[in-house]
Amino acid sequence: MKVLYTCLSLSWGGMEMYTITSARQLMNKNISVNLLCYPNSKIFREAKEIGVPVINYGAKGYFNPVETIKLSRIIKFGNYNLVHTHASKDLWHLVPALKFANSQIPLFLTKHVGSFISKKDFLHKLLYKRVTTAFAISTIIKNNLLETTPLTEEKIEILYDGIDTEIFSPQKAKRVREEFGIDNNKIVIGMMARFTWGKGHEEFLYAAKNLIKKHANLIFLLVGEASRGEKDYFNKIKNLVKEYKLEKHVIFTGFRKDTVDVLDAMDVFAFPSHSEAFGIALVEAMSMAKPNVSSNANGILDIVINEKTGLLFQNKNGDDLAEKLEILINSPGKRTELGKNARTRAIKHFDIKILINRTIKIYQRHIS
Repeated sequence: MKVLYTCLSLSWGGMEMYTITSARQLMNKNISVNLLCYPNSKIFREAKEIGVPVINYGAKGYFNPVETIKLSRIIKFGNYNLVHTHASKDLWHLVPALKFANSQIPLFLTKHVGSFISKKDFLHKLLYKRVTTAFAISTIIKNNLLETTPLTEEKIEILYDGIDTEIFSPQKAKRVREEFGIDNNKIVIGMMARFTWGKGHEEFLYAAKNLIKKHANLIFLLVGEASRGEKDYFNKIKNLVKEYKLEKHVIFTGFRKDTVDVLDAMDVFAFPSHSEAFGIALVEAMSMAKPNVSSNANGILDIVINEKTGLLFQNKNGDDLAEKLEILINSPGKRTELGKNARTRAIKHFDIKILINRTIKIYQRHIS
């Protein structure tokens, strides 16, 4: 089987990361994959680094006749069995290119983020009519597709983003704690997110401010870097740490590639995002058997079973976040129980090998 993957994006976030991760997993199953992407993008560089073959595509915007004709030739002479895009905007290039190539091969779409724009006009109906199957990464995204696109329920499958639960498994490494001088008697509560509004940094620090009044042995780990153009927001969060007098309790780690070791340093994982299509960092933490306190928002509800695999708090409510965190601070037994259940759920529902096998079966159903 030969697959043309596409993700025409200059950003570097969950969608782009999962595109190359899933491409690599397909290749591990002896499926040939080529990734169509912008040559000056980070996804282009990262794909090459992990051995995913890339094809340069220069067209920006929604339609470029010259580049679309080039793409039609790539499709026509590439002997692909199917096309799978991870960015819905790519349909503006792919659907005309498939038409020019006179190709009837299946076209799959993975929808990673919701849309607030209705796409039920004539042009969008033409684009989405060509889609064979759309994969929604959560229930909220499936509902969004039904509300905003011409796709019918029969054409949509919920297919979660997956992680390698063998890599994200409980460790006993102390390296990151030692790196930041964190004593063993400290309880580390961490969150892992880009510094951009809506990820819940304000609520996290508000909860920290209240919790250290009773628990002096707490360390709060902020993992991540500022998004492109979000330096002001990052500075705002640093100033909030000073305002709340949390300098001795908060550690900014910056961007980290050693995610497993960083998660291993945590006793509790916090996921206070206001709105999330899915939440891959949360699944990684669960796979590491970390108890979590997460907001009761959107795609998070597909991941966390309240009181069994984590504790849910009222979205955007810093007091409720602090209250739920305190339950875990006071109960090591509860932390262990939730962490164990979280890992079991991650292995059963979010292991990438299981999800890739399911993807391949859906592919085969449509190309046979």
